[in-house]
Amino acid sequence: MTQDASPVLYELDGAIARITINRPDARNALSQEVMEGLLAAYDRAAADPAARVLVLTGAGDKAFCAGGDLGGSGFAQKGFLERHQDRRTFADLFRRMNRLGKPIIARVRGHCLAGGFGLALGCDLVVASDDSTFGTPEVKRGLMPMMIMATIFRNVGRKKGMELLLTGDRLDAQQAERLGLVNYAVPAAQLDAKVNELAAKIGAMSPAVVRLGRDAFYAMADLPFDAALEYLQTMLTVNVGTEDAVEGVRAFLEKRDPVWKGR
Repeated sequence: MTQDASPVLYELDGAIARITINRPDARNALSQEVMEGLLAAYDRAAADPAARVLVLTGAGDKAFCAGGDLGGSGFAQKGFLERHQDRRTFADLFRRMNRLGKPIIARVRGHCLAGGFGLALGCDLVVASDDSTFGTPEVKRGLMPMMIMATIFRNVGRKKGMELLLTGDRLDAQQAERLGLVNYAVPAAQLDAKVNELAAKIGAMSPAVVRLGRDAFYAMADLPFDAALEYLQTMLTVNVGTEDAVEGVRAFLEKRDPVWKGR
């Protein structure tokens, strides 16, 4: 699959849309072309009713994504404002992921650093091989991972997050799992099986209800407590009024598997 020259690959495998950052020789760094390719892949998956779950990964076994491509695509030759506008594409990635309406699983093998770390944390679930590493080494280069703070501090506590930012230290997969940054750290030989297991479980659920719940989570995540409850009360009313909710309850009472209609 990685023989394709495209910076981002897209493959529909049953109900799974597999999206691969295809720059293994550059440790799958986030060039402008990669970010635009990811946005296009997300749009493609969102528009395809057959795609119920997305799996995001990096080509090869050395890196999921090692962060921004500081030296590529003429970035250094661009003007100050042009570079500032290019960074907006990175922010658009996170906005698009939140609003996609379909779950995203990060399949991590190898280095998951800097912007790549933020990209993985922007996914709903993360499954990593036990030889993977995670971190924000930017401070060692006189930089601070400004934009990925938005995902880091929505996934880990303030004290540990600040330690990562201020020291640039790396976490192994087991440490990341203990901190809740990774759902599962598994031997490399079991990585695809675990990803596929999770994707199959989620893909078997009602796509309409999964979307409602996922959208509700991101909408209420930063609301004040009372506002979150008010919003979620409304969303529960919407949920129980769907055809799939009626079917789910009926199937439970009739002791059979539900047949989802996606509405």
